[in-house]
Amino acid sequence: MGLSSRIRTGVGGWREALARQQDAQRRDDAVVPVIAAPTELVVSSPTEDIDRAVPPGLRLAAAWAWRVILVAVMLYGLSRVLGYLSEVVIPVAVAILLAAMLSPVAARLRRWGLHRGPATAVTVLGGIALILGALTLIGTQIGSQAGELSDNVVTGFDNLLTTLENSNLPLSSGFFDTSQWGDRIQTFLADSQSTIATYAAEIGAQVGHFLAGLAIALFSLFYFLYDGRGIFTFLLSFFPRESRARVDHAASNGWRALSGYVRATILVALSDAVGVLVAALIIGVPVAPALAALVFIGAFVPLVGAFVSGFVAVLVALVALGWVQALFMLGAIILVMQLEGHILQPFLLGRAVKLHPLAVLLAIAVGIIVGGIVGALLAVPLLAFVKSFIQYLHGHPIPVTDEGRRRLGPRRERPGADAPAVGAAVPGDPAAAPTAVDEEAAPAAGAAPEPEPALTPPAGAGTDGDRSGS
Repeated sequence: MGLSSRIRTGVGGWREALARQQDAQRRDDAVVPVIAAPTELVVSSPTEDIDRAVPPGLRLAAAWAWRVILVAVMLYGLSRVLGYLSEVVIPVAVAILLAAMLSPVAARLRRWGLHRGPATAVTVLGGIALILGALTLIGTQIGSQAGELSDNVVTGFDNLLTTLENSNLPLSSGFFDTSQWGDRIQTFLADSQSTIATYAAEIGAQVGHFLAGLAIALFSLFYFLYDGRGIFTFLLSFFPRESRARVDHAASNGWRALSGYVRATILVALSDAVGVLVAALIIGVPVAPALAALVFIGAFVPLVGAFVSGFVAVLVALVALGWVQALFMLGAIILVMQLEGHILQPFLLGRAVKLHPLAVLLAIAVGIIVGGIVGALLAVPLLAFVKSFIQYLHGHPIPVTDEGRRRLGPRRERPGADAPAVGAAVPGDPAAAPTAVDEEAAPAAGAAPEPEPALTPPAGAGTDGDRSGS
């Protein structure tokens, strides 16, 4: 190899080495140095440490506790408001019960061709005439037997005094001297004139309140029968639009249960009254129709009402006829109560709404505490309505829309996710016809407006098909 060849080979190797060195330098310049971020020290707050120290069960109990306390406070406040407005609330509640009883009559009259106004007027006036006729009959019976009853009471009272005098009870001889009772009564009345005047004024005020409540109940009953559906539709407007259909169907379901309960209770009360009337007539107890009417009214308080009112018949038999006839009357009352508890109530009330006896007893106790006798009358019907209302809501959960389904994901959908959209008919539900709560929604282009549904009105009105003008 010549000198020139060796020189060219050396120069080529030197150029390759220089090129490799330049490539390595360019790669080193392209690398961006990574600076490690400073480590942050996370310090938990004392509150978070305390929360983590509380057992999960205690946290769950606390979460439930404050919610229960909040609901209890709201219920207490509601009860105070209702108690303050009791002179209006009680007549309206009684009117609702009467509307549940009389709404089938008004609906039948409308189907026979009467307009809404005349049908409602005939129903209300007919009910008033029926009540006045019954009171007149009872008053006539009491008046015709008043003399006999008075003599029997005096005789029974004398027999009672004789029995007590012959007993070994520590009673003074002056207690049995009836000739001194007149002077004692006159002395008591003279010493209690101011107290008697106060009681008389209170009785007059109560009579005025009763008459005002009676007027409110009659006017409310008329409008509940005349336009109950319209009143309830107005109340539905306060609910969110997506909840109106469910609330409407649930209220209709509760209204049907309430109507069935009221009608079944009337049949049970009528059966009790007839049984007591027959027994009293056979035994010969005075004022038997009045005692039967008292049992009929008392039977509206389940479990205890008919027995307590029937015990009055036992006392009348004891005073007027003697203890033997009183025992026969007591046996008749017990027999009537057994027939009611084991045959009538399971057959009639069980078909309307199934309520546990313990729930009925507790509802009556709470009703007596809150509203006295009227509270006891209204407690069980209210329980029947609330039970059916909640059962419908529990069986028909809120439907999940497409947007909600995308947000929840396939694993978080509720069991009712496949339910129809809000406002759509629920298959198999008799109250699930399309409702009129969304009438303000615009219909589809070119489509005729849908007719209003024929739902059972939660406020006692007839079906919408009968809503012709008066």
